[in-house]
Formats: sequence, structure tokens, C-alpha cells
Amino acid sequence: MDHPLLNAFWMMLWFFLWIMWLFLLFKIVMDIFRSHDMGGWGKAGWLIFVILLPFLGVLVYLIARGGAMGERDMQEATRREKAMQEYIRETAGSGGGGGSNVDQLTKLADLKARGELTQEEFDRAKEKLLAG
Repeated sequence: MDHPLLNAFWMMLWFFLWIMWLFLLFKIVMDIFRSHDMGGWGKAGWLIFVILLPFLGVLVYLIARGGAMGERDMQEATRREKAMQEYIRETAGSGGGGGSNVDQLTKLADLKARGELTQEEFDRAKEKLLAG
């Protein structure tokens, strides 16, 4: 008997599995290039294996190196977060507010108050800070 609803279900299931496999394939290719513990020949070998024998290559890669994929993702996320925070600090410090100069002047004043800087050293550092 012909069951069009069941056929539609199977077609959607296979389409979903195909999309998931493509997503996994792209994730693995990105992981190959992101991996710092492999040399160029290792990366080329895995890439050729994954492209020439896609289903087998993806499964073998997941078995061999899948455990560390999450760690590499976390390292990349941490690196990006640090870069973003550094960019924000640099941008906010050099923006119109002059917050970094105020902070440095406060530090200089504290050093002078503790007696670690003489008045002459303080004045020179303050001039240099305000000029540049």
C-alpha cells in the first residue's frame, strides 16, 4: 500500500539527517584547520580522508579526535572573548572620555603620596602623559 504521509515523514527524516551530516562535516573541517596539535601533513591527510570518503572520514575523525573538539571550541571561545575584552578596553580608554589618562594620573599621584616619586619626577610624568 502507498502511504504518502509516511513517505513524506521518511523524506523529511533523511533530509534532516543529510543536513546534520553536512553541519558535522563543516564543523570537522573547521576543527582540522583550528587544531594546533597537528602539523600541515596531518591536516592535509585528515582533510583528504574526510573529503574523499566523507561518511567514513567523518566517523573515523569523531572516534579518533572527537573528544578534544569541545576543548578546542572552548579555547577558541576564550581567545575570542579575551580579544573582545581587550578591544573594548582599548577603545574605551582611547575614546573621548580619557579614562585611561585619569587612571594613570591617579596612579602617579598615589606613587607621589607614598614617596616613591619626587615632585620633579611626578611633574615630568604628568607632562608626558598629558602631552601624549
